[in-house]
Amino acid sequence: MVINICFGFVGKDEAADVAQEVFISVWRNLKDFKKDSTLKTWIYRIAVNTSLNHLRKQKFNSLLESIDMALSLGQVTSGPEEEFRKKEEKNYVRLAIRSLPRNQRIAVTLQNSRNLSYREIADIMGKSVSTVESLLFRAKSNLRKKLVKFYFSNL
Repeated sequence: MVINICFGFVGKDEAADVAQEVFISVWRNLKDFKKDSTLKTWIYRIAVNTSLNHLRKQKFNSLLESIDMALSLGQVTSGPEEEFRKKEEKNYVRLAIRSLPRNQRIAVTLQNSRNLSYREIADIMGKSVSTVESLLFRAKSNLRKKLVKFYFSNL
């Protein structure tokens, strides 16, 4: 579970290292667990925060790799032109998600990479369910606008 969350943010190559940081953090802070939420939710939250902190420290954004996995647009083998179009489309979707405001990007990544419920995303992000619903609605609206521009410019 922890490695998958970390993978969703930092990518395959670094997920195990970040997961190790998460478990160290869990071990060090277990005494501070207040039982306001489930242990699973608390660990999810630590995993998300550790992943985001890792991205900030590294000064590069491996989120693109996680979006590749989350969106799983797949490869089409019907010819080089179709493969090029799909690759271009995938890159544009990644860039569009990357351009979202931070909280929208996090909510979309959690929903797509882990298929989490609104309640689980809210617990992880420390937000209300209605805030998560709003974040996802705005994120989808923003992505729809960006993708419409992409498709109409490539007709």
